[in-house]
Amino acid sequence: MDAYDEGSNARHGPDAPSRPAPPAQRVAPVDRVDPVDPAETDVPPGSPEPDVRPRSEPEPDLRPGSEPEPDTRQGPQPEPDASLGLAEPVASPAPPDPYPPAEPRTGIAVLSPRYQVGVALALAVVAIGVCVHIGMTFLHVAPANTVTRAHGEAVDDWIYPEFEQNWKLFAPNPLQQNISIQVRAGVRGPDGMTLTTGWYDLSAEDGRAIDGNLLPSHTQQNELRRAWDFYVATHDSENRPVGLRGSLSESYLRRIMVLRLDRDDAVRAATGSSGVIERVQVRSRTSNVPPPDWSREKVSTTPSYRELPWWRVPQDEARGGVG
Repeated sequence: MDAYDEGSNARHGPDAPSRPAPPAQRVAPVDRVDPVDPAETDVPPGSPEPDVRPRSEPEPDLRPGSEPEPDTRQGPQPEPDASLGLAEPVASPAPPDPYPPAEPRTGIAVLSPRYQVGVALALAVVAIGVCVHIGMTFLHVAPANTVTRAHGEAVDDWIYPEFEQNWKLFAPNPLQQNISIQVRAGVRGPDGMTLTTGWYDLSAEDGRAIDGNLLPSHTQQNELRRAWDFYVATHDSENRPVGLRGSLSESYLRRIMVLRLDRDDAVRAATGSSGVIERVQVRSRTSNVPPPDWSREKVSTTPSYRELPWWRVPQDEARGGVG
C-alpha cells in the first residue's frame, strides 16, 4: 500500500509526520471489535497483543443546572435526553425599575410654599425665645461676672418673679418650718356696707389639691410660696419696701390674693355672690417642724404670725373680684 496514501489504514514511513484524520472521517468507539488482518499489522512475533478494548469515556455531569461539555474528538453530540432530569435554565429576574415611584409628602412638605415660610419663621422665633430664656437663667444662677454686673437689671427683670431660681433643696441647712399663707378680705355688699370675712388658709387648700394628685400644677405647688418669699426678700421686718422691687412684690402678692378669693366658694357663700372686694390683708403662719421621736432635740411648735397692713384693691383689679 502506498505510504503517501491518506486513507485511515495507511502506514507512514518513519520520517513522515503523523496527521490526524479529518473530523468527518473519525468514528466513534463502539462496543464491538472488528477482526484485524494479521497481514496488515507490523507486530513482530512474540510481541504482546495490542489493547483493543474500548476506551472509557468520562461520565457526563448530571448535576442540576450544569451542561455536558462537548467532546471535540467526536462528531456532533446528540441532544440531551429529557429522561435524565436535567434542570431547565432559569430565566434571570427583570432589572429593577431605575425610577421608583415617589413617596407621598408628609409634614411641612405638604404645605404650600407660603405656609412653609410662615412655619419656618414661627419655629425660628420660638428657638430664639428659648435660647434667650436659657441664657438669662444661666446668668441669673451663675456667679457674679462682667455680664451680670453690666446688665444685672435686665436679667432680674426677665427672671423675677415668675422664673426665679433658688437652691434651697440642696442647701446644707434646709428649711425646717411650715409656712402657710392666709388672707381675709373686706367686701362691700349691695347695701353699701363693708363686711370683713374670716381668715382663709390658701396654703392648706393647695395642699389638699396636691395630696393624691400625680400631676399637680406648678401654681398649686409654688405660686404662694414664691410670692411670699419675693415679698419677704424686698421688705424689712416693719413691712417697709427695700429697693425698687418692693412695690412690685406688693402688687404681685395682692393680685394673687384677689384672684384666689374670686374663685373661693366660701367667700361667695359669705357675701351672697354679690359683693365687691375693696381691700385685702395677708398674714403668714409659721411653725417649726417637730423633730422625730428618736431625737432628743426640743423645739417649740407654737405658731407665730406676721400680719401685713390692709391693701386697698384698685378698681381694675376689683372688677375681677367677687361680684
